[in-house]
Amino acid sequence: MTETTDNPLGLFGRYLSLWIALSIAGGVGLGVLFPGLFGMVAGAEVARVNLVVAVFIWVMIFPMMVQVDLGSLKDVGRRPGGLGLTLVVNWLIKPFTMALLGWLFFKGLFADFVTPEDADQYIAGMILLGVAPCTAMVFVWSKLSRGDANYTLVQVSVNDLIMVFAFAPLAGFLLGVTDVVVPWGTLVLSVGLFVVIPLVAGAVTRSALLRRGPGRLERFNEAISPVSILGLLATVVLIFGLQAPTIIEKPAVIGLIAVPLLIQSYGIFAIAYGLAWVFRIRHEVAAPAAMIGTSNFFELAVAVAISVFGLHSGAALATVVGVLIEVPVMLSLVAFANRTRGPFQARAGVK
Repeated sequence: MTETTDNPLGLFGRYLSLWIALSIAGGVGLGVLFPGLFGMVAGAEVARVNLVVAVFIWVMIFPMMVQVDLGSLKDVGRRPGGLGLTLVVNWLIKPFTMALLGWLFFKGLFADFVTPEDADQYIAGMILLGVAPCTAMVFVWSKLSRGDANYTLVQVSVNDLIMVFAFAPLAGFLLGVTDVVVPWGTLVLSVGLFVVIPLVAGAVTRSALLRRGPGRLERFNEAISPVSILGLLATVVLIFGLQAPTIIEKPAVIGLIAVPLLIQSYGIFAIAYGLAWVFRIRHEVAAPAAMIGTSNFFELAVAVAISVFGLHSGAALATVVGVLIEVPVMLSLVAFANRTRGPFQARAGVK
């Protein structure tokens, strides 16, 4: 096997962890050196969605959308296991384990290190992350783990539809409040930017390439794959640059919040991936299904935290910590999923 086929994003993708580490360090450094520049970027928002970040995320997921064959979506119903797994983990398990871990750490293990008021805020932020499963970034994790592009699209789309109806009631129930208002602008704009527009653009591009012969599509996918990495690295630099002041000013608090979030992330992945193993779900469906539940729709969680608790609240800080740890965590899970692909497929009966 050649180096370019060892990783779905080619030779450059083999050292993705190194590039991510450099991007994190570079983002923090640039954020400290040029706070005014990042302040301008932070102001480029519509409905709490940062447009610069949106562009980079769009660049990340467009190559995968070109691989989506809309004509094959009807076949997804023949393999309902992955979709069922996604919905059970996202809506019946993840929100409640997140709330439990928040309570366990900030009302118990870390109670001596934070005030009761701050503890309540951090728990609230964690809950908001727990009821906001991923929309955009999962397409990147699916591509990195060689997921089924068609199936991933269905999983994300159905998840988004349920989120429209379930987010506010579930968040309100777990937070113990009744005034959780869904920021519809954030939700609709995010789905449009991160699912609908790139999907349409990908379908148009795919159709145009296929008319010129199947080989054109394959060559295009090979040429554009590194673009996903560039979009991911740019997103990481920007996210850490925007949050550089918080990272520098509150490293201890960020560390405390990160502990239960890390346990939640790896624990949810273990539950979802383990259930997929038990039910013999194919790897190209199982890996994205587990990652949808593990990662978060951070734009929505941050927007609600700010609108309900305030810009400088502990809840908003907790959602930001979720953003900061997501990329390194997901890369480690992608690596694990790729290493276990062979045994997973063998168990599912795939030769």
